[in-house]
Amino acid sequence: MNNEPENNNHHFRFHMPFSRMFSVFGDDWFSLKAEAFARFFGTPVFLIAQTIIVATWITLNLTGIVKFDLYPFILLNLAFSLQAAYAAPLILLAQTRQADRDKVHAEADAQHRESLASASEEREIFARKQSEQLLQLMERNNKLTEITIGLSERIESLTKEIHGKFIDEQK
Repeated sequence: MNNEPENNNHHFRFHMPFSRMFSVFGDDWFSLKAEAFARFFGTPVFLIAQTIIVATWITLNLTGIVKFDLYPFILLNLAFSLQAAYAAPLILLAQTRQADRDKVHAEADAQHRESLASASEEREIFARKQSEQLLQLMERNNKLTEITIGLSERIESLTKEIHGKFIDEQK
């Protein structure tokens, strides 16, 4: 016995053709790592770590413990500019790849909805046909019941007539 669902009944059957979708930027190591890094930019871990690093940088330079980037912190501004120069394209890359995936999933979902609508229409047509058949069977049953009642009444009248004749012959 196979535990795998049939392909026609599989919940994600409309997504299967797109499961190995290659995006415009490819699925090589660099693209995957770049997208993962771009997604990391928006996480609380990144924001907290960056805040701690910047606060430490400024504190060390203001207190005079180290003097490699004194106020107005030009080296820190350069680091932020460098980070922004790499972050922007990586974020755009991640957004483009996500948009491609969203588009494919939307198309697959649309196909799924169309399939569900088609199946619903088929069930509705089948139910309508069954209702019509039930009505025909009920009409035939009513006709048979009327015929049975008529025959029963005829049998009763014939029985009374025979009974009456039989009693008249015995007198």
